[in-house]
Amino acid sequence: MSILDEIILYKKQELQWKKQQMPLDELKKSAYFHRSTFSLIENIERKRGVAVIAEFKRKSPSKGIINDRADVVNTTLGYMNCGVAGISVLTDEKYFGGSPDDLKIIRSQVSVPILRKDFIVDAYQVYEAKAMGADVILLIASCLSSVELYDLSQLASSLGLESLFEIHDASEIEKLPPKARLVGVNNRNLKNFEVNLNHSQQICKLLPEGCLKIAESGIHSVEEAKLLANAGFDAFLIGEFFMKHASPDAACRDFMNALTM
Repeated sequence: MSILDEIILYKKQELQWKKQQMPLDELKKSAYFHRSTFSLIENIERKRGVAVIAEFKRKSPSKGIINDRADVVNTTLGYMNCGVAGISVLTDEKYFGGSPDDLKIIRSQVSVPILRKDFIVDAYQVYEAKAMGADVILLIASCLSSVELYDLSQLASSLGLESLFEIHDASEIEKLPPKARLVGVNNRNLKNFEVNLNHSQQICKLLPEGCLKIAESGIHSVEEAKLLANAGFDAFLIGEFFMKHASPDAACRDFMNALTM
């Protein structure tokens, strides 16, 4: 069983408990459930080629503890003040050290789009994302069928949320809904966690016209980001590279300044 298979199995078990603890009707009573959302699509369109989605991530299955000392509010406020297009927040606790509370806290402090980074396999999690204050959800093609990708993204849209469709292999492109606007190519294979930027550059050429292309994971230098931008990527989702610094927001600021030079 791959790490991804293990995570998805756990998510389905976790969902059974969550649905009992917080029924859907209760989720819809959240203070954030009826708020107007911010658009990641619009932000990336304004900053094409230099758009950064900065991630708050404490740990990962492949790297272990990355940074368990960074303050969630100070870090993400710093990201926002750097001019990021959006902020990605891990809400998985067991494997990534995140929490839905992280997203709620960040939502109360920042005015940029927030991506809920998690393994979404059920409609309940889409409602949950809205209740947390998210603006965007992540839908991973390797975890979902084409029908599930479509249905979950349609539900998200009905709630005012945007969907970031993540792929790793070219064969997953055919799973994407016809009007997918945000498509991320994960440079890290979720089954074995190997990183290959060259692989992503090849996939970028095959993505549908009209979608915004986001390079995700494994970006550790401005030079790599510029290489990916030249290959056709419009935005970069970066977490580990920022979070491994004592001051992730300062690392983000330096990166973005160098990217625009």
